[in-house]
Formats: sequence, structure tokens, C-alpha cells
Amino acid sequence: MVSRAERYGWAGVFLTLVALAIPWFLWGNSTVVAGLPVWVWWHVGWLVLSSLAFALFADRAWGVWVGDPA
Repeated sequence: MVSRAERYGWAGVFLTLVALAIPWFLWGNSTVVAGLPVWVWWHVGWLVLSSLAFALFADRAWGVWVGDPA
């Protein structure tokens, strides 16, 4: 069973990921790194972070807001 504090922690993780999904602060930035715009690298990093968070969530807390409420 997952504690209430851990539920709030996961909510915070997912809300943070949602807030960082669109890099508003990079709009209009034309900086290029390794041949790609910096906003593309932002999305690559965001996708890696999201996949790690989901993997950890699936391993530790699957059942929090997912599945049958048994």
C-alpha cells in the first residue's frame, strides 16, 4: 500500500512533468546545439525524464490512480 505522502509526491512529480512539457521560455530562441535547435534537446531530455519517472512509478507505486480500486 502506498502512503498518503507518497501519493502527494507522485502527484507533484507528474504535475512538474506536465508543467515542463512545453518550454515556453525557449520560444523564439534560435540557438542550435549539435545541429538541432535547443528546444528539440529540451524535448529529448523531457522524454528521458518522463520515461524514467514512469518506470519508477510502474515499479514502486502502480495502483495509485491506476487500476481497479480494490
